[in-house]
Amino acid sequence: MNYSERLSLYMQLTRLNRPIGILLLLWPTLWGVWIAGAGLPAWHIVLIFTLGTVLMRSAGCAINDFADRHIDRHVKRTSERPVTSGRITPREALWLAAALSVLSLLLILPLNTLTILLSIPAVFLAGSYPFTKRFFVIPQAYLGIAFGFGIPMAFAAQLDSVPPVAWLLLSANIFWAIAYDTEYAMVDRDDDIHLGIHSSALLFGKYDVAAVMICYAITLALLAWAGLLANLGGLYYAGLAIAAAIALYHYSLIRNRERNACFKAFLHNNWFGAAVFAGIVLDYQR
Repeated sequence: MNYSERLSLYMQLTRLNRPIGILLLLWPTLWGVWIAGAGLPAWHIVLIFTLGTVLMRSAGCAINDFADRHIDRHVKRTSERPVTSGRITPREALWLAAALSVLSLLLILPLNTLTILLSIPAVFLAGSYPFTKRFFVIPQAYLGIAFGFGIPMAFAAQLDSVPPVAWLLLSANIFWAIAYDTEYAMVDRDDDIHLGIHSSALLFGKYDVAAVMICYAITLALLAWAGLLANLGGLYYAGLAIAAAIALYHYSLIRNRERNACFKAFLHNNWFGAAVFAGIVLDYQR
């Protein structure tokens, strides 16, 4: 196997060829970066947290494929992933995940002690999430914590503390993750039943669509509360209104539980996160 083929496999393993996961992790991180920086975060903070998001998401994907290597082969959508198909060894995936995690740690070494200390649970969350679907009935909630832990780190990096607004944003991200990852789980519901894997789509059962919409509503309510604590104004709430309209559009996609439409709704959550971020940025420019 030549260098370009190996590089292509590594990109598949880390999902760099499918950046939706990076974006779903990046948007809440940037919410935290901008609010903690009162609309004017230092350029090096933005760069560190953006690169750190890419590195840790990539590491998490490598660990995920290692953890699911015996499961993925039984699911048509994942049967050709590099590890389960044998094109990359499990050990190789672990080494790549470790290397990416070390690079991410090196990025934050110039920051304060609190940020470095918070990186410890952040790495643990990223590394342990892939295993939670075996015993935790709603692993999507755990994903929300893992995907949102850049928020308290962003506040720590700029304020050397983690105020209540940071935890509100993290809580909002947990419910957002349950919403969008339930849409994703609705795609794999039949496979998850067959393989005995837990997911929110199975937990919610026939109330899955209602649960997704309730989670969107809670997300928006928590974000509105965070806006009050951060003294954000009309443009921020306009961004939330656009995000609410996007959530309603997702209802039109998932209400019939058609697999392709549910997957489309999952992918479209990029615009939900972007709408919230745009509201934050524009409000600080007023």
